[in-house]
Amino acid sequence: MKKQTLKMAFAGIAVMSLFVAACGGSSETVTQETTAPVTEETAAPVAECITPTPVKLQLQWFTQAQFAGYYAAQDQGFYADQCLDVTILEGGVDIAPHVVLANGEADFAISWVSKALAGREGGANIVNIAQIFQRSGTLQVSFKDKNITTPADFKGKTIGNWGWGNEFEIFAALTKAGLDPAKDVTLVQQQFDMAGLLAGDIDAAEAMTYNEYAQVLEAVNPATGALYTPADFNVISYEAEGVGMLQDAIWADGARLSDPAYVDIATKFVAASIQGWAFCRDNTSACRDIVVAKGSKLGASHQLWQINEINKLIWPAASGAGMIDAAAWDRTVALSLEAKNLEGGTVLTKAPDAEAHTNDIVTAALALLAGMGVDTNGAAYAPETVTLLEGGN
Repeated sequence: MKKQTLKMAFAGIAVMSLFVAACGGSSETVTQETTAPVTEETAAPVAECITPTPVKLQLQWFTQAQFAGYYAAQDQGFYADQCLDVTILEGGVDIAPHVVLANGEADFAISWVSKALAGREGGANIVNIAQIFQRSGTLQVSFKDKNITTPADFKGKTIGNWGWGNEFEIFAALTKAGLDPAKDVTLVQQQFDMAGLLAGDIDAAEAMTYNEYAQVLEAVNPATGALYTPADFNVISYEAEGVGMLQDAIWADGARLSDPAYVDIATKFVAASIQGWAFCRDNTSACRDIVVAKGSKLGASHQLWQINEINKLIWPAASGAGMIDAAAWDRTVALSLEAKNLEGGTVLTKAPDAEAHTNDIVTAALALLAGMGVDTNGAAYAPETVTLLEGGN
């Protein structure tokens, strides 16, 4: 993997050898039956494309349904319809997407807002141009017998987290509960699975609604011989606790936003990406198949669960998918300024300037999609019921 050439100080990150968490499975053929037909209403604007513009998108983890909308936009030709030739770059343990973007090694990147803002404070000229996830999907999961139902119950417990910025909501929850993360709890490095929780080494494990929570429900309960069920666990949602921070967003190169040609590319890229997410909203099985065919590490039932849960974080979108809600942005910034880490520091030392985000590009992208007849609000969206199989197969 390429070495990061931009050196940035991340204010407030705990001094721990922690990593980003997620998973990403086996190949299968894409199912065509569920693909929505392209009509005159949904077709891209008619325009002659002589030479598609090459675009690189840096993800923050390996291939999985967390990024299904981008893979769908590529697979269904939505990027091509906008005369874009998009290459999707997988993330990894030692890849910080905003660093890759700031170094000019990608044109756009997917990153959580608090992590990217810490990078911006450290010198990365990056700008949030579309807030894809409108809600936080972070949980803290524990067995019922641990009696952990609120962050205040973390006191005296062993709390797992992944680090690298994924622990910021835990710090925010501890701060809100009046707990000192250095004295009142034991924070430990959590692996990329839920083995620590299942083995009893961790009292409460960090999990995403769309990934690690599914992993415990895909595991066999040795006491029953059947899969664990939600009734076996207590789940704390940081969104419900009021300390959820904005997560997956599309970030652009701030310096290049002064170039009208780059703005045009960004508008088309955001539009096609949102079209991909609208496709996955309406065609969850097809998007599951796309992701599995791309090489996700966990299987079909896990990826179907994942895209179903991801859709809940995006839809409905009252103001339009990708719009940056001022209240959610302000909350994320405030928590990043207030939440105390192990050293007593905070994620951010000062509020980001107004140029850290813009709705101009996503507004133009939504207007483009409206002209194509694409539903970017999803007011009628309803999640599906997904049955998980052992091991996520």
